[in-house]
Amino acid sequence: MFQDMNKMLNQSMEPFKELVDIQTKMLEELTRHQMDCTKAFIDATVQQTKELQNCKTPADVLELQKAYAKELEDTLRSANQQNLKALAEARDAMQALTQGTLDKFSG
Repeated sequence: MFQDMNKMLNQSMEPFKELVDIQTKMLEELTRHQMDCTKAFIDATVQQTKELQNCKTPADVLELQKAYAKELEDTLRSANQQNLKALAEARDAMQALTQGTLDKFSG
């Protein structure tokens, strides 16, 4: 009897374990994207600082700043797309899990 109850409990908890796995993978992916984005920002800032020393005129500085801002914008756009993709994949996996669980218990 105890073994049957334990088996039922484990079966009923399985969707929650899968849900935690989905969320963990999503958070790992988002964290990896955040770290990549931060590294890209640091690299761009270091490169900007190096190139700033070669500027001879205010126009050179302005062009360098424009390029720097464009690079940061592109990095942010890419990170945003990657984050939205990770969130959408997690949402789809959760929906599939929920639907499968409901179908299993209702059928």
